[in-house]
Amino acid sequence: MDDGLTPPDQLNVPNDDLGPLHRHDALRRLETEHLDVLVIGGGVTGIGCALDAAARGLTVAVVEQRDLASGTSSRSSKLIHGGLRYLQQFEFGLVREALSERNLLISQIAPHLINKVDFLYPLRNLGERLYAGIGIALYDLMAVRGGNSLPRHRHLSRKQVQSKAPGLARNAHKGAIVYSDAYVDDARYVVSVARTAAQFGASILTSTKVTDLISSEGRVCGALVKCLETGRQLKVSCGTVVNATGVWSDDIENLAGEDSSRVRASKGIHLVIPRDRINLETGLILRTSQSVLFIIPSGTHWIVGTTDTDWQLDRAHPAASKKDIDYLLTTLNRVVENPLTVRDVVGVYAGLRPLLQGDAATTSKLSREHAVTISTAGLVSISGGKYTTYRVMALDTIDAVGSDQGRNLSRSPTAELPLIGAHNYEQVRTRAAEIALKSGVPLAGVNHLISRHGDRINEVLDLITADESLGGLIDPDLPYLRAEVIHAVRFEAALHLEDVLTRRTRLSVETWDRGTDSALQVAQLMAEELGWDESQVRREVEHYVKRVESERSSNSQLDDEDADASRIAVGDVRESFA
Repeated sequence: MDDGLTPPDQLNVPNDDLGPLHRHDALRRLETEHLDVLVIGGGVTGIGCALDAAARGLTVAVVEQRDLASGTSSRSSKLIHGGLRYLQQFEFGLVREALSERNLLISQIAPHLINKVDFLYPLRNLGERLYAGIGIALYDLMAVRGGNSLPRHRHLSRKQVQSKAPGLARNAHKGAIVYSDAYVDDARYVVSVARTAAQFGASILTSTKVTDLISSEGRVCGALVKCLETGRQLKVSCGTVVNATGVWSDDIENLAGEDSSRVRASKGIHLVIPRDRINLETGLILRTSQSVLFIIPSGTHWIVGTTDTDWQLDRAHPAASKKDIDYLLTTLNRVVENPLTVRDVVGVYAGLRPLLQGDAATTSKLSREHAVTISTAGLVSISGGKYTTYRVMALDTIDAVGSDQGRNLSRSPTAELPLIGAHNYEQVRTRAAEIALKSGVPLAGVNHLISRHGDRINEVLDLITADESLGGLIDPDLPYLRAEVIHAVRFEAALHLEDVLTRRTRLSVETWDRGTDSALQVAQLMAEELGWDESQVRREVEHYVKRVESERSSNSQLDDEDADASRIAVGDVRESFA
Protein backbone atom coordinates (compact mmCIF):
# COMPACT_ATOMS: atom_id res chain seq x y z
CA MET A 1 0.00 0.00 0.00
CA ASP A 2 1.25 3.50 -0.81
CA ASP A 3 1.72 5.15 2.57
CA GLY A 4 2.78 8.55 1.23
CA LEU A 5 6.15 8.21 2.89
CA THR A 6 7.84 5.33 1.17
CA PRO A 7 8.69 6.09 -2.49
CA PRO A 8 6.78 3.95 -5.02
CA ASP A 9 9.93 2.33 -6.34
CA GLN A 10 10.72 1.11 -2.82
CA LEU A 11 7.37 -0.59 -2.21
CA ASN A 12 7.21 -4.37 -2.13
CA VAL A 13 10.90 -4.69 -2.88
CA PRO A 14 12.18 -8.15 -1.90
CA ASN A 15 15.05 -8.46 0.53
CA ASP A 16 14.95 -4.87 1.72
CA ASP A 17 15.08 -6.07 5.32
CA LEU A 18 17.76 -8.05 7.11
CA GLY A 19 15.57 -10.13 9.40
CA PRO A 20 15.57 -13.89 10.05
CA LEU A 21 14.05 -14.69 6.63
CA HIS A 22 16.84 -12.81 4.88
CA ARG A 23 19.39 -14.73 6.91
CA HIS A 24 17.77 -18.07 6.04
CA ASP A 25 17.76 -17.24 2.34
CA ALA A 26 21.33 -15.92 2.46
CA LEU A 27 22.61 -19.15 3.97
CA ARG A 28 20.83 -21.08 1.24
CA ARG A 29 22.41 -18.90 -1.46
CA LEU A 30 25.88 -19.36 -0.03
CA GLU A 31 25.47 -23.10 -0.12
CA THR A 32 23.81 -23.51 -3.51
CA GLU A 33 24.75 -20.60 -5.79
CA HIS A 34 27.93 -19.46 -7.48
CA LEU A 35 28.48 -15.80 -6.57
CA ASP A 36 30.26 -13.18 -8.59
CA VAL A 37 31.68 -11.67 -5.39
CA LEU A 38 32.06 -12.83 -1.80
CA VAL A 39 32.89 -9.93 0.54
CA ILE A 40 34.55 -10.70 3.86
CA GLY A 41 33.90 -8.00 6.44
CA GLY A 42 30.73 -6.20 7.57
CA GLY A 43 32.15 -2.77 8.34
CA VAL A 44 31.43 0.31 6.25
CA THR A 45 34.03 -0.65 3.62
CA GLY A 46 32.83 -4.23 3.14
CA ILE A 47 29.16 -3.25 3.12
CA GLY A 48 30.01 -0.41 0.74
CA CYS A 49 31.68 -2.93 -1.58
CA ALA A 50 28.55 -5.09 -1.47
CA LEU A 51 26.36 -2.14 -2.44
CA ASP A 52 28.67 -1.10 -5.26
CA ALA A 53 28.85 -4.64 -6.65
CA ALA A 54 25.11 -5.31 -6.35
CA ALA A 55 24.23 -1.94 -7.89
CA ARG A 56 26.34 -2.91 -10.92
CA GLY A 57 24.37 -6.12 -11.33
CA LEU A 58 26.81 -8.57 -9.73
CA THR A 59 25.66 -11.36 -7.43
CA VAL A 60 27.24 -10.70 -4.05
CA ALA A 61 27.15 -11.83 -0.44
CA VAL A 62 28.82 -10.41 2.67
CA VAL A 63 30.02 -12.62 5.53
CA GLU A 64 30.87 -11.03 8.88
CA GLN A 65 31.96 -13.07 11.88
CA ARG A 66 30.40 -10.71 14.41
CA ASP A 67 27.80 -7.95 13.88
CA LEU A 68 27.43 -5.22 11.29
CA ALA A 69 29.88 -2.42 12.17
CA SER A 70 31.09 -4.39 15.18
CA GLY A 71 34.68 -3.24 14.76
CA THR A 72 36.12 0.09 13.69
CA SER A 73 32.93 1.22 11.95
CA SER A 74 31.04 1.68 15.24
CA ARG A 75 33.96 3.05 17.23
CA SER A 76 34.95 6.11 15.25
CA SER A 77 34.79 9.81 16.09
CA LYS A 78 31.44 9.84 14.22
CA LEU A 79 32.72 12.58 11.92
CA ILE A 80 32.20 12.88 8.19
CA HIS A 81 35.02 15.23 7.38
CA GLY A 82 37.87 16.09 5.10
CA GLY A 83 40.52 15.77 7.79
CA LEU A 84 41.66 19.29 8.53
CA ARG A 85 44.81 18.01 10.22
CA TYR A 86 45.84 16.10 7.10
CA LEU A 87 46.58 19.45 5.47
CA GLN A 88 49.48 19.73 7.93
CA GLN A 89 50.79 16.46 6.49
CA PHE A 90 50.40 17.83 2.93
CA GLU A 91 47.89 15.11 2.02
CA PHE A 92 45.95 17.48 -0.23
CA GLY A 93 44.56 14.75 -2.46
CA LEU A 94 43.07 12.88 0.49
CA VAL A 95 41.50 16.05 1.90
CA ARG A 96 40.03 17.05 -1.46
CA GLU A 97 38.56 13.57 -1.99
CA ALA A 98 37.14 13.40 1.52
CA LEU A 99 35.53 16.84 1.26
CA SER A 100 33.94 15.91 -2.05
CA GLU A 101 32.51 12.76 -0.47
CA ARG A 102 31.34 14.69 2.59
CA ASN A 103 29.34 17.03 0.41
CA LEU A 104 27.89 14.16 -1.59
CA LEU A 105 26.78 12.34 1.55
CA ILE A 106 25.13 15.46 2.98
CA SER A 107 23.37 16.57 -0.17
CA GLN A 108 22.31 13.34 -1.84
CA ILE A 109 23.29 9.99 -0.41
CA ALA A 110 22.26 10.25 3.24
CA PRO A 111 20.81 13.66 4.21
CA HIS A 112 18.71 11.98 6.90
CA LEU A 113 21.76 10.54 8.66
CA ILE A 114 24.42 13.24 8.20
CA ASN A 115 24.21 16.38 10.35
CA LYS A 116 26.14 19.65 10.23
CA VAL A 117 28.35 20.32 13.23
CA ASP A 118 30.25 23.53 14.00
CA PHE A 119 33.67 23.49 15.62
CA LEU A 120 35.42 26.24 17.54
CA TYR A 121 39.18 26.40 16.96
CA PRO A 122 40.73 28.44 19.81
CA LEU A 123 43.62 30.72 18.92
CA ARG A 124 46.44 31.51 21.31
CA ASN A 125 48.14 34.36 19.46
CA LEU A 126 48.14 36.42 16.27
CA GLY A 127 50.58 34.08 14.57
CA GLU A 128 48.25 31.14 15.11
CA ARG A 129 45.29 33.15 13.82
CA LEU A 130 47.23 33.72 10.61
CA TYR A 131 48.50 30.14 10.33
CA ALA A 132 45.21 28.42 11.23
CA GLY A 133 43.19 30.93 9.24
CA ILE A 134 45.09 30.10 6.05
CA GLY A 135 44.67 26.36 6.67
CA ILE A 136 40.93 26.53 7.35
CA ALA A 137 40.41 28.90 4.40
CA LEU A 138 42.14 26.34 2.18
CA TYR A 139 39.90 23.65 3.70
CA ASP A 140 36.80 25.65 2.78
CA LEU A 141 38.14 26.38 -0.71
CA MET A 142 38.66 22.67 -1.37
CA ALA A 143 35.13 22.01 -0.12
CA VAL A 144 33.64 24.63 -2.46
CA ARG A 145 35.22 22.86 -5.43
CA GLY A 146 33.39 19.70 -4.35
CA GLY A 147 30.03 21.45 -4.16
CA ASN A 148 30.14 22.53 -0.54
CA SER A 149 26.79 22.72 1.25
CA LEU A 150 28.15 23.90 4.61
CA PRO A 151 28.77 27.48 5.84
CA ARG A 152 32.21 28.99 5.39
CA HIS A 153 34.46 29.63 8.39
CA ARG A 154 34.43 32.89 10.33
CA HIS A 155 36.77 34.57 12.80
CA LEU A 156 35.64 35.43 16.33
CA SER A 157 37.06 37.95 18.75
CA ARG A 158 37.88 37.03 22.33
CA LYS A 159 34.64 38.61 23.50
CA GLN A 160 32.61 36.70 20.91
CA VAL A 161 34.22 33.43 22.01
CA GLN A 162 33.33 34.10 25.65
CA SER A 163 29.70 34.52 24.61
CA LYS A 164 29.60 31.44 22.39
CA ALA A 165 31.74 29.21 24.59
CA PRO A 166 31.46 30.27 28.25
CA GLY A 167 32.79 26.86 29.29
CA LEU A 168 36.12 27.58 27.61
CA ALA A 169 38.74 28.91 30.00
CA ARG A 170 39.50 32.59 29.35
CA ASN A 171 43.25 31.99 29.41
CA ALA A 172 42.91 29.26 26.76
CA HIS A 173 42.34 31.59 23.83
CA LYS A 174 42.67 35.03 22.31
CA GLY A 175 39.80 34.57 19.90
CA ALA A 176 38.88 31.65 17.67
CA ILE A 177 37.81 30.42 14.25
CA VAL A 178 34.50 28.62 13.71
CA TYR A 179 34.21 26.15 10.84
CA SER A 180 31.73 23.43 9.85
CA ASP A 181 31.98 19.69 9.28
CA ALA A 182 29.49 16.83 9.58
CA TYR A 183 28.49 14.15 12.11
CA VAL A 184 26.94 10.68 11.76
CA ASP A 185 25.88 7.73 13.92
CA ASP A 186 28.46 5.44 12.32
CA ALA A 187 26.86 2.09 13.16
CA ARG A 188 23.43 3.23 11.96
CA TYR A 189 24.98 4.40 8.72
CA VAL A 190 26.44 0.94 8.06
CA VAL A 191 23.05 -0.67 8.67
CA SER A 192 21.49 1.72 6.16
CA VAL A 193 24.10 0.88 3.52
CA ALA A 194 23.54 -2.84 4.20
CA ARG A 195 19.78 -2.55 3.74
CA THR A 196 20.30 -0.58 0.54
CA ALA A 197 22.63 -3.30 -0.75
CA ALA A 198 19.99 -5.89 0.08
CA GLN A 199 17.50 -3.98 -2.08
CA PHE A 200 19.81 -4.69 -5.02
CA GLY A 201 19.97 -8.38 -4.18
CA ALA A 202 23.02 -8.56 -1.90
CA SER A 203 22.97 -11.18 0.84
CA ILE A 204 24.14 -9.88 4.22
CA LEU A 205 25.23 -12.49 6.77
CA THR A 206 26.50 -11.76 10.25
CA SER A 207 27.73 -14.39 12.74
CA THR A 208 29.42 -16.13 9.81
CA LYS A 209 33.16 -16.72 9.98
CA VAL A 210 35.55 -17.51 7.13
CA THR A 211 37.75 -20.40 8.26
CA ASP A 212 39.69 -20.89 5.03
CA LEU A 213 39.92 -19.88 1.39
CA ILE A 214 39.46 -22.32 -1.48
CA SER A 215 41.89 -22.23 -4.39
CA SER A 216 42.05 -24.03 -7.70
CA GLU A 217 44.82 -23.80 -10.29
CA GLY A 218 46.46 -20.89 -8.51
CA ARG A 219 43.28 -18.86 -8.14
CA VAL A 220 41.08 -18.20 -5.10
CA CYS A 221 37.61 -19.41 -6.04
CA GLY A 222 35.68 -19.59 -2.79
CA ALA A 223 35.76 -19.94 0.96
CA LEU A 224 34.84 -22.24 3.80
CA VAL A 225 32.56 -20.46 6.26
CA LYS A 226 30.99 -21.39 9.57
CA CYS A 227 27.66 -20.13 10.86
CA LEU A 228 28.43 -19.22 14.47
CA GLU A 229 24.76 -19.39 15.45
CA THR A 230 24.32 -23.05 14.49
CA GLY A 231 27.79 -24.45 13.85
CA ARG A 232 26.79 -25.16 10.23
CA GLN A 233 29.73 -25.45 7.80
CA LEU A 234 29.34 -24.08 4.27
CA LYS A 235 31.45 -24.23 1.13
CA VAL A 236 31.04 -21.03 -0.90
CA SER A 237 31.86 -20.76 -4.61
CA CYS A 238 32.58 -17.35 -6.12
CA GLY A 239 34.41 -15.51 -8.90
CA THR A 240 36.36 -13.19 -6.57
CA VAL A 241 36.79 -12.84 -2.82
CA VAL A 242 36.97 -9.26 -1.53
CA ASN A 243 38.99 -8.89 1.64
CA ALA A 244 37.53 -5.89 3.51
CA THR A 245 38.40 -6.95 7.02
CA GLY A 246 40.30 -3.87 8.19
CA VAL A 247 42.85 -4.78 10.84
CA TRP A 248 42.38 -8.48 9.94
CA SER A 249 43.34 -7.94 6.29
CA ASP A 250 46.73 -9.62 6.62
CA ASP A 251 45.11 -12.70 8.22
CA ILE A 252 42.87 -13.25 5.19
CA GLU A 253 45.77 -12.82 2.78
CA ASN A 254 47.71 -15.34 4.82
CA LEU A 255 44.92 -17.89 4.22
CA ALA A 256 45.71 -17.51 0.51
CA GLY A 257 49.36 -18.28 1.17
CA GLU A 258 50.54 -14.68 1.11
CA ASP A 259 53.07 -13.50 3.69
CA SER A 260 51.42 -10.13 4.16
CA SER A 261 51.99 -7.46 6.80
CA ARG A 262 50.63 -4.33 5.13
CA VAL A 263 48.21 -3.16 7.81
CA ARG A 264 49.10 -1.59 11.15
CA ALA A 265 46.50 -1.06 13.87
CA SER A 266 46.22 2.30 15.61
CA LYS A 267 44.03 2.57 18.71
CA GLY A 268 41.76 5.55 19.19
CA ILE A 269 39.63 5.95 22.31
CA HIS A 270 36.71 8.26 23.03
CA LEU A 271 34.93 9.45 26.15
CA VAL A 272 31.19 10.10 26.31
CA ILE A 273 30.32 12.99 28.65
CA PRO A 274 26.92 14.61 29.45
CA ARG A 275 26.32 17.90 27.62
CA ASP A 276 25.79 19.83 30.87
CA ARG A 277 29.37 19.18 31.96
CA ILE A 278 30.85 21.51 29.31
CA ASN A 279 29.12 24.81 28.55
CA LEU A 280 29.62 25.22 24.80
CA GLU A 281 27.32 26.12 21.91
CA THR A 282 29.55 24.36 19.36
CA GLY A 283 32.03 21.55 19.17
CA LEU A 284 35.67 22.18 19.94
CA ILE A 285 38.93 21.20 18.23
CA LEU A 286 42.31 21.45 19.95
CA ARG A 287 45.82 20.87 18.70
CA THR A 288 47.76 18.37 20.86
CA SER A 289 51.26 16.95 20.94
CA GLN A 290 49.94 13.75 19.31
CA SER A 291 47.41 15.06 16.86
CA VAL A 292 44.12 16.88 17.57
CA LEU A 293 41.41 16.57 20.18
CA PHE A 294 37.73 16.85 19.24
CA ILE A 295 34.86 17.68 21.61
CA ILE A 296 31.90 16.68 19.45
CA PRO A 297 28.21 17.35 20.23
CA SER A 298 26.22 14.11 20.03
CA GLY A 299 22.61 14.49 21.15
CA THR A 300 22.57 14.82 24.94
CA HIS A 301 26.30 14.08 25.20
CA TRP A 302 29.76 15.14 24.10
CA ILE A 303 32.16 12.72 22.44
CA VAL A 304 35.74 13.54 23.42
CA GLY A 305 38.61 12.03 21.45
CA THR A 306 40.77 10.74 20.13
CA THR A 307 44.08 9.07 20.81
CA ASP A 308 46.38 7.62 18.15
CA THR A 309 48.65 4.89 19.50
CA ASP A 310 50.07 1.63 18.19
CA TRP A 311 48.07 -1.49 19.14
CA GLN A 312 49.29 -5.09 18.82
CA LEU A 313 46.96 -6.87 21.25
CA ASP A 314 43.41 -8.27 20.85
CA ARG A 315 41.86 -6.75 17.75
CA ALA A 316 38.26 -7.77 18.34
CA HIS A 317 37.91 -5.93 21.64
CA PRO A 318 40.52 -3.17 21.96
CA ALA A 319 40.64 -1.78 25.47
CA ALA A 320 40.88 1.76 26.77
CA SER A 321 43.26 2.01 29.72
CA LYS A 322 43.34 4.48 32.59
CA LYS A 323 46.36 6.07 30.88
CA ASP A 324 44.26 6.71 27.74
CA ILE A 325 41.38 8.19 29.73
CA ASP A 326 43.65 10.37 31.86
CA TYR A 327 45.38 11.71 28.74
CA LEU A 328 42.08 12.88 27.23
CA LEU A 329 40.83 14.39 30.49
CA THR A 330 44.13 16.16 31.14
CA THR A 331 44.18 17.60 27.63
CA LEU A 332 40.55 18.69 27.91
CA ASN A 333 41.02 20.24 31.35
CA ARG A 334 43.72 22.56 30.07
CA VAL A 335 41.12 24.55 28.17
CA VAL A 336 37.78 24.21 30.00
CA GLU A 337 36.59 26.48 32.80
CA ASN A 338 35.39 23.64 35.03
CA PRO A 339 37.78 20.63 35.10
CA LEU A 340 36.30 17.16 34.64
CA THR A 341 37.14 13.86 36.33
CA VAL A 342 36.42 10.22 35.55
CA ARG A 343 33.20 10.64 37.54
CA ASP A 344 31.92 12.84 34.68
CA VAL A 345 32.50 10.10 32.08
CA VAL A 346 29.37 8.14 31.15
CA GLY A 347 30.94 5.81 28.60
CA VAL A 348 34.24 4.86 27.00
CA TYR A 349 34.90 3.11 23.71
CA ALA A 350 37.99 2.14 21.75
CA GLY A 351 38.45 1.36 18.06
CA LEU A 352 41.30 0.41 15.74
CA ARG A 353 42.28 2.25 12.57
CA PRO A 354 43.59 -0.05 9.82
CA LEU A 355 46.51 2.05 8.57
CA LEU A 356 48.79 1.17 5.71
CA GLN A 357 52.12 0.00 7.05
CA GLY A 358 54.92 2.54 6.73
CA ASP A 359 58.22 3.61 8.15
CA ALA A 360 56.80 6.16 10.58
CA ALA A 361 57.67 5.61 14.23
CA THR A 362 54.16 6.58 15.35
CA THR A 363 50.78 5.69 13.85
CA SER A 364 49.70 9.36 13.90
CA LYS A 365 52.14 10.00 11.05
CA LEU A 366 50.94 7.13 8.85
CA SER A 367 48.80 7.94 5.82
CA ARG A 368 44.99 7.55 5.87
CA GLU A 369 45.05 6.78 2.14
CA HIS A 370 43.64 3.46 0.93
CA ALA A 371 45.15 0.79 -1.31
CA VAL A 372 43.51 -1.92 -3.43
CA THR A 373 45.67 -4.93 -4.28
CA ILE A 374 45.35 -8.23 -6.15
CA SER A 375 48.25 -10.12 -4.63
CA THR A 376 46.66 -13.46 -5.54
CA ALA A 377 44.33 -14.12 -8.45
CA GLY A 378 40.76 -14.21 -7.17
CA LEU A 379 41.52 -12.22 -4.00
CA VAL A 380 41.10 -8.43 -3.96
CA SER A 381 42.11 -6.65 -0.74
CA ILE A 382 41.16 -3.14 0.31
CA SER A 383 43.26 -1.63 3.10
CA GLY A 384 43.58 1.70 4.90
CA GLY A 385 41.26 4.57 4.14
CA LYS A 386 38.83 6.79 6.04
CA TYR A 387 35.19 6.31 6.96
CA THR A 388 34.26 9.40 4.93
CA THR A 389 35.75 7.96 1.73
CA TYR A 390 34.28 4.46 2.04
CA ARG A 391 32.26 4.89 -1.19
CA VAL A 392 35.37 5.68 -3.25
CA MET A 393 37.17 2.75 -1.60
CA ALA A 394 34.32 0.44 -2.57
CA LEU A 395 34.24 1.79 -6.13
CA ASP A 396 37.98 1.18 -6.56
CA THR A 397 37.65 -2.29 -5.07
CA ILE A 398 34.86 -3.43 -7.39
CA ASP A 399 36.71 -1.94 -10.37
CA ALA A 400 39.58 -4.22 -9.32
CA VAL A 401 37.15 -7.15 -9.17
CA GLY A 402 36.31 -6.45 -12.82
CA SER A 403 40.02 -6.46 -13.69
CA ASP A 404 40.53 -9.68 -11.74
CA GLN A 405 37.73 -11.38 -13.67
CA GLY A 406 38.61 -9.85 -17.03
CA ARG A 407 35.19 -8.17 -17.24
CA ASN A 408 34.15 -4.71 -18.35
CA LEU A 409 31.85 -3.74 -15.53
CA SER A 410 29.37 -0.93 -15.79
CA ARG A 411 30.20 2.38 -14.13
CA SER A 412 29.49 2.54 -10.41
CA PRO A 413 26.14 4.31 -9.79
CA THR A 414 26.66 4.89 -6.06
CA ALA A 415 27.38 8.62 -6.38
CA GLU A 416 23.77 9.07 -7.48
CA LEU A 417 22.25 6.42 -5.24
CA PRO A 418 20.45 7.62 -2.08
CA LEU A 419 20.49 5.21 0.83
CA ILE A 420 17.35 3.67 2.21
CA GLY A 421 15.41 6.32 4.10
CA ALA A 422 16.73 9.25 2.06
CA HIS A 423 14.34 9.41 -0.89
CA ASN A 424 11.48 11.37 0.73
CA TYR A 425 13.32 12.48 3.83
CA GLU A 426 12.64 16.21 3.39
CA GLN A 427 8.95 15.58 2.87
CA VAL A 428 8.75 13.44 5.99
CA ARG A 429 10.76 15.92 8.06
CA THR A 430 8.40 18.77 7.23
CA ARG A 431 5.43 16.58 8.19
CA ALA A 432 6.81 15.62 11.60
CA ALA A 433 4.07 17.37 13.58
CA GLU A 434 1.35 15.81 11.41
CA ILE A 435 2.90 12.36 11.79
CA ALA A 436 3.10 12.80 15.57
CA LEU A 437 -0.57 13.77 15.79
CA LYS A 438 -1.67 10.87 13.60
CA SER A 439 0.50 8.23 15.26
CA GLY A 440 0.13 9.34 18.88
CA VAL A 441 3.91 9.34 19.28
CA PRO A 442 5.22 12.59 20.84
CA LEU A 443 6.88 15.00 18.41
CA ALA A 444 10.25 14.48 20.06
CA GLY A 445 9.92 10.75 19.45
CA VAL A 446 8.94 11.28 15.82
CA ASN A 447 11.90 13.58 15.20
CA HIS A 448 14.16 11.02 16.83
CA LEU A 449 12.87 8.30 14.50
CA ILE A 450 13.13 10.49 11.41
CA SER A 451 16.78 11.24 12.22
CA ARG A 452 17.48 7.50 12.35
CA HIS A 453 15.14 6.04 9.73
CA GLY A 454 14.25 8.88 7.37
CA ASP A 455 11.29 8.06 5.15
CA ARG A 456 11.22 4.51 6.56
CA ILE A 457 9.80 5.81 9.84
CA ASN A 458 6.54 3.93 9.24
CA GLU A 459 8.38 0.64 9.76
CA VAL A 460 8.71 1.63 13.41
CA LEU A 461 5.39 3.47 13.74
CA ASP A 462 3.50 0.44 12.43
CA LEU A 463 4.95 -1.62 15.27
CA ILE A 464 3.65 0.91 17.79
CA THR A 465 0.23 0.93 16.13
CA ALA A 466 0.07 -2.84 16.56
CA ASP A 467 1.27 -2.69 20.18
CA GLU A 468 1.06 0.64 22.04
CA SER A 469 3.51 -0.55 24.71
CA LEU A 470 6.27 -0.44 22.11
CA GLY A 471 5.96 3.36 22.07
CA GLY A 472 7.53 3.48 25.53
CA LEU A 473 11.15 4.44 26.16
CA ILE A 474 13.79 1.80 26.83
CA ASP A 475 15.53 4.18 29.22
CA PRO A 476 13.72 7.24 30.66
CA ASP A 477 16.67 9.55 30.00
CA LEU A 478 17.24 8.65 26.34
CA PRO A 479 14.97 8.79 23.24
CA TYR A 480 15.23 5.13 22.11
CA LEU A 481 11.81 3.45 21.82
CA ARG A 482 10.97 -0.16 22.66
CA ALA A 483 9.73 -0.56 19.07
CA GLU A 484 13.28 0.04 17.85
CA VAL A 485 14.34 -3.22 19.49
CA ILE A 486 11.79 -5.16 17.45
CA HIS A 487 12.78 -3.20 14.35
CA ALA A 488 16.44 -4.02 14.93
CA VAL A 489 15.65 -7.74 14.80
CA ARG A 490 13.14 -7.71 11.94
CA PHE A 491 14.92 -5.23 9.67
CA GLU A 492 18.52 -4.69 10.83
CA ALA A 493 20.11 -8.12 11.42
CA ALA A 494 20.37 -7.85 15.21
CA LEU A 495 20.94 -11.35 16.62
CA HIS A 496 22.24 -10.72 20.13
CA LEU A 497 21.55 -8.39 23.03
CA GLU A 498 24.81 -6.48 22.63
CA ASP A 499 23.97 -5.81 18.96
CA VAL A 500 21.02 -3.70 20.12
CA LEU A 501 22.58 -2.10 23.20
CA THR A 502 25.90 -1.13 21.57
CA ARG A 503 25.13 -0.51 17.87
CA ARG A 504 21.41 -0.32 17.02
CA THR A 505 21.20 2.03 19.99
CA ARG A 506 24.04 3.55 22.00
CA LEU A 507 22.76 2.66 25.47
CA SER A 508 26.10 1.00 26.23
CA VAL A 509 27.91 4.35 26.27
CA GLU A 510 25.12 6.88 26.86
CA THR A 511 23.85 5.64 30.26
CA TRP A 512 25.64 5.58 33.61
CA ASP A 513 24.87 1.87 33.94
CA ARG A 514 26.16 1.28 30.37
CA GLY A 515 22.93 -0.43 29.40
CA THR A 516 22.80 -3.07 32.13
CA ASP A 517 19.57 -1.73 33.65
CA SER A 518 17.86 -2.07 30.26
CA ALA A 519 19.37 -5.44 29.38
CA LEU A 520 16.57 -7.68 30.62
CA GLN A 521 13.67 -5.81 29.00
CA VAL A 522 15.57 -5.57 25.68
CA ALA A 523 16.44 -9.27 25.79
CA GLN A 524 12.80 -10.17 26.46
CA LEU A 525 11.66 -8.12 23.49
CA MET A 526 14.23 -9.83 21.28
CA ALA A 527 13.23 -13.24 22.64
CA GLU A 528 9.75 -12.91 21.17
CA GLU A 529 11.24 -12.30 17.73
CA LEU A 530 14.08 -14.83 17.81
CA GLY A 531 12.40 -17.65 19.75
CA TRP A 532 14.69 -17.49 22.77
CA ASP A 533 13.67 -19.46 25.86
CA GLU A 534 14.23 -18.16 29.39
CA SER A 535 17.66 -19.78 29.65
CA GLN A 536 18.88 -17.99 26.52
CA VAL A 537 17.49 -14.69 27.75
CA ARG A 538 19.37 -15.22 30.98
CA ARG A 539 22.61 -16.12 29.15
CA GLU A 540 22.38 -13.04 26.92
CA VAL A 541 21.88 -10.75 29.90
CA GLU A 542 24.60 -12.42 31.96
CA HIS A 543 27.10 -12.18 29.10
CA TYR A 544 26.31 -8.53 28.53
CA VAL A 545 26.67 -7.66 32.22
CA LYS A 546 30.03 -9.47 32.32
CA ARG A 547 31.10 -7.59 29.19
CA VAL A 548 30.35 -4.26 30.85
CA GLU A 549 32.20 -5.35 34.00
CA SER A 550 35.26 -6.32 31.93
CA GLU A 551 35.21 -2.96 30.14
CA ARG A 552 34.99 -1.06 33.43
CA SER A 553 37.86 -3.12 34.76
CA SER A 554 39.98 -2.43 31.66
CA ASN A 555 39.33 1.31 32.06
CA SER A 556 40.97 1.20 35.51
CA GLN A 557 44.16 -0.55 34.36
CA LEU A 558 47.33 1.50 34.02
CA ASP A 559 48.56 0.23 30.65
CA ASP A 560 47.47 -1.49 27.44
CA GLU A 561 48.61 -4.98 28.46
CA ASP A 562 46.62 -5.06 31.68
CA ALA A 563 43.62 -3.37 30.07
CA ASP A 564 43.64 -5.96 27.30
CA ALA A 565 43.83 -8.83 29.79
CA SER A 566 40.81 -7.45 31.66
CA ARG A 567 38.73 -6.97 28.53
CA ILE A 568 39.40 -10.34 26.88
CA ALA A 569 38.46 -12.14 30.09
CA VAL A 570 34.96 -12.03 28.63
CA GLY A 571 35.04 -13.25 25.04
CA ASP A 572 32.75 -12.53 22.14
CA VAL A 573 29.09 -13.38 22.56
CA ARG A 574 29.09 -15.33 19.31
CA GLU A 575 31.93 -17.52 20.45
CA SER A 576 30.01 -18.16 23.65
CA PHE A 577 26.88 -19.31 21.86
CA ALA A 578 28.47 -21.15 18.89
